[in-house]
Amino acid sequence: MVNKTESPATGGDAPKDTPKTTQENKLEKAPKKPPTAPLDAAARRLERLLATTSASDTEAPVGDTNSNTSVSSHLNNPVKIVRKWLGTSCGSAANASLEDLSSAAGRLLDPTRKSREILVDIAPASMEESPAATAGGEEKKDDSPPAAPQFLNKSCREVEAWLLSIASRLLWNDGQFAKSASVAQNAITLIENDSSGASRETVTNNISPTLFPLLARLHRYRSLAAEGLEQSHLLWDDCVRSHRMACLRRDVDTSSTLLNIMLRYLLNANQVEQAQKLLSNSSFPENASNNQLCRYLYHSGRVQALRLEYTLAFSNLSQCLRKSPTNTGLGFRIAARRLLVVVQLLMGEIPERSVFFEKGMVAELSPYLIITQAVRRGDLSVFHATVAENAARFRNDGTFTLISRLAHSVVKAGLRRLNQAYSRISLKDVATRLSLPSETSAEFVVAKAIRDGVIDATINHEGQFVRSHDLVDVYATTEPMEAFHLRIAYCLTTHNDAVRGMKYPPDAYKKRLEASRGKTGGADDDKTDEERAKELEDELEEEF
Repeated sequence: MVNKTESPATGGDAPKDTPKTTQENKLEKAPKKPPTAPLDAAARRLERLLATTSASDTEAPVGDTNSNTSVSSHLNNPVKIVRKWLGTSCGSAANASLEDLSSAAGRLLDPTRKSREILVDIAPASMEESPAATAGGEEKKDDSPPAAPQFLNKSCREVEAWLLSIASRLLWNDGQFAKSASVAQNAITLIENDSSGASRETVTNNISPTLFPLLARLHRYRSLAAEGLEQSHLLWDDCVRSHRMACLRRDVDTSSTLLNIMLRYLLNANQVEQAQKLLSNSSFPENASNNQLCRYLYHSGRVQALRLEYTLAFSNLSQCLRKSPTNTGLGFRIAARRLLVVVQLLMGEIPERSVFFEKGMVAELSPYLIITQAVRRGDLSVFHATVAENAARFRNDGTFTLISRLAHSVVKAGLRRLNQAYSRISLKDVATRLSLPSETSAEFVVAKAIRDGVIDATINHEGQFVRSHDLVDVYATTEPMEAFHLRIAYCLTTHNDAVRGMKYPPDAYKKRLEASRGKTGGADDDKTDEERAKELEDELEEEF
C-alpha cells in the first residue's frame, strides 16, 4: 500500500521550498576571497610565528622557573623556528617562478628595502600587469577603496633572504650563472650590512642568528654559480674570511657549509694535500645539519681514499650512505656509492651484487659492476678494456685515479685463482692467462705476490714454472685465536668505556641537594686530610 504523501520519484517526503534568509543572500552576493599565493602564505606564517615568539618573551614572568623548559626553549627560540619553517616551506618554493618572486616581493616587502628592487628587477613585466584586468583588456570598476598593503615587520629580513635564495637557485637551474652569482652576492652583502630590526636577538657582527641558515644557503648557491662560471678560485679569500667570522659568532650552519665548499673546491682542483691540511686544522660543528654532515663525510672519505687511507675512507663513506636521505638526493648517493665500491675493491673486498641494482643506480653503476667482476675473476684484459672504454666517464666521476690502482688487485686475484686451481703451472701460461707482456713480467709479478703473502708457492727458475704448496688448515694455526682475541678486547674496551662514562661520583646527589636547599659546607669540612686521602684511595681501588 503506497502512502499518498510520498513522492513517486523518491519514495519519501517531497522537499518544501523555503525562502532564503537575508544572511544567505548576502553570503551568495559577497565576492569570494582570492586564494593566497604559496609564497605569501609561507611568509605570513613565519610572521605569525615570530610575532608569537616576541609576545611570549614579553609576557613571560621573570621568576617563573616551574614552566616546561623544553617546550618554552623551542617556542621562544627564533632560530629553531626559522630552521623548521625552512624545512616545511620547501614545497611552497618548489613550483615558484621568477614572476612569482617579483610579485610576492611587491606584496610582502616594504618599498624602502633594497632587496625588493633586486627581486622586482628580475621580472619587471609581472609587476606592471593589473590583476583586475578583464579578458577584453578593460578593467572592472570597483568603488570600494583599495586595501592598504600589509608589509612584513617581524620576519622582513628572513623572508627577503629566503626570496633571494630562491631567485638565485632558479637562475642557476636555468643556466644563468652570472645572474645567480650576482643575486647571491647582493643578498650576502645585504645580510652582513643590515642590522636593523635586530632587537629580539643578540646580533653578532651585524647578523641576527635567525639569518644563519639563510646565509649558509646563499653561500652555497653562490659557490655553485661560481663553479659554473669556472671562477671558484676568486671566492677562496672571501670563503676563508666568512668561515673565520662564522666560527667566531658560533654560526653552525654557515661554518659547516663554507667548510664543505672549501673542501669541494680543493678536491676539484686536485689539491689533496691542501684538503688534508684543512681537515686536520679545522673541526666540523657537532650540531650541524644532517645534509652538511653527509657532504663532510663524503669529502673526507674521498681525501682519505686518495691518500691510501682506505679503512678510514670506507668508514666515512659507509656512514655517509647510512645518514643520507633516501627520498631525495639520488645524485649524491650515486657519487658516494661509486666511491665506496672502488674503495672496497682497493681493500681487497668484493661488494655485494645487490648494491649495483638499487633503484635509480643501475645505469650509473654498470661500468663499476664490470670492473668488479673483472677484479673478482682476475681478468686483466677485461679490466683494461673497460677502463679504456669509460676513461672519460671515470675522470668526470673523480674515480679514475683510484681505479688505476686496481690493476695490481686484478693481478693478485688472478694469481690467487691460479694458485688454487693448479699445483704446478708454467710462467708462460701465467703470462697468457693474466694478459702479461712476457714470461719475465710474469716471473716478477709472481715473485712479488709470494713476498707479499698473496700466494703460498715457489718459483723454479730453471724449469720456468710455479709450484703451489699444499693448503694449510687455518684452524690448525693461531689465526682464529688472534682474531677472537681482537674481537673480545674490543668488546671489553667498549664495555669498560660505557661503564666509566655512566659512573657518577659518590654522594654527588647529596651535594646538589644541599646546594639546592641553600646549605653551604657539610660533613666534608670536618674531615681531616688523612680521612680524605683514605676515601680517595678507596675510590681508586673501586675503579680498578
